[in-house]
Amino acid sequence: MAFPCLDAIESRSETLKAGARPRPSSGPEPSYTSGVTLTYQCHKPLELDWGGVLPEFNVAYESWGEMNAQKSNVILLHTGLSASSHAHSTPANPQPGWWERFIGPGAPLDTDKYHIICTNVIGGCYGSTGPGSVDPGNGEKYATRFPILTMQDMVRAQFRLLDGLGIDKLYASVGSSMGGMQSLAAGVLFPSRVGRVVSISGCGRSHPYSIAMRHTQRQVLMMDPHWNRGFYYDGIPPHAGMKLAREIATVTYRSGPEWEQRFGRRRADPGKPPALCPDFLIETYLDHAGEKWCLEYDPNSLLYVSKAMDLFDLGRENQLATQSRRAARGNGSQAGSLLHCSLTLPKTPYEEQPESRGDDAARIEPVSSRPPADLVLGLAPLRDTPALVMGVASDILFPAWQQREVAESLRLAGNRNVTHVELSEQMSLFGHDTFLLDLKHVGGNLRMFLT
Repeated sequence: MAFPCLDAIESRSETLKAGARPRPSSGPEPSYTSGVTLTYQCHKPLELDWGGVLPEFNVAYESWGEMNAQKSNVILLHTGLSASSHAHSTPANPQPGWWERFIGPGAPLDTDKYHIICTNVIGGCYGSTGPGSVDPGNGEKYATRFPILTMQDMVRAQFRLLDGLGIDKLYASVGSSMGGMQSLAAGVLFPSRVGRVVSISGCGRSHPYSIAMRHTQRQVLMMDPHWNRGFYYDGIPPHAGMKLAREIATVTYRSGPEWEQRFGRRRADPGKPPALCPDFLIETYLDHAGEKWCLEYDPNSLLYVSKAMDLFDLGRENQLATQSRRAARGNGSQAGSLLHCSLTLPKTPYEEQPESRGDDAARIEPVSSRPPADLVLGLAPLRDTPALVMGVASDILFPAWQQREVAESLRLAGNRNVTHVELSEQMSLFGHDTFLLDLKHVGGNLRMFLT
């Protein structure tokens, strides 16, 4: 039997085994690839929320626009999971960036007014320290010896960069998707150093659906035999697992109505009989998305950065627990530190909890539309920070109710300068990817807020 989709994966394995590296094909989606960057080297240890320590680290970054003499016009732009620091073209790297149309003279991030800085997060693979970097302690790549990260750890590393550049206060912190999480975290961690906060298609805490989707991506990647528990750098990377992980992710990035218009039920070649390999146009689109990305991004970075997204929670209880762990280590009352990832399972299998069955014995109480008090308290440091919170009705990964939750939490915390914008399905069918594509509505509201 002929299975060209499997043949292609086996062929790529053989090519990689021979030492060659196939170049991913281009496509209609924004490019996430990097190139020439600036690098900030920090030799002061970075203590992490879950106990690990980076004795030193690099932050790769790029910038656009002139910084004024007071250094008061700086905007820190936070990326999504996949993106590098290359948000816009530069003389050193002229290829278009992932937010190319949103940055430049007269653009929403106006380089005639602002100095924009975008970094690759620590844990990433586009120049910043991550699992693929060399551990200065033993001269070997970290791989899965890399410590568990949080969004807040990534933000602290970014602010080390700002310290190195002599920037005391940001004009604004701006981010979308994972960057929207980081933007809120920046304001909570450093309220006196952030003038404005913009969170687009983000959230104040990760929710079960998005955690579940990232879990499935990590599982298919880790089950690729080439993953080798993270130690694949001298061999064949787990490209098949990466491809499937990206296909799963891509399902969550767009919306059903958009795909109905874009692909419908059309098959790639109606003249041929149905096949078990990609056959419908939507299947070939997902296949292309996976092919394009499977060799562009370090698989271990996907594991660590996506797990940091799962752990994200700006609720007061989680913040206090983190502070307690950090204080215990500072007092020397915690023996050792968690220097690497631990992969554990509960001692007993999952069992359905009585309160979640929905039967007569355990009725589920209606969910309140009011944000939890814990999140309101957690966002209280932002009470005096103007905030733009934007969501998209067609987004299934970070549904619009999550941005409403953030905006309402900020207001309940005492913030009287909250701008909440929700794009209806009539305005955008692009789902989560709207922040990459909709210059008119996303860019227009961003421009107005920053002015």
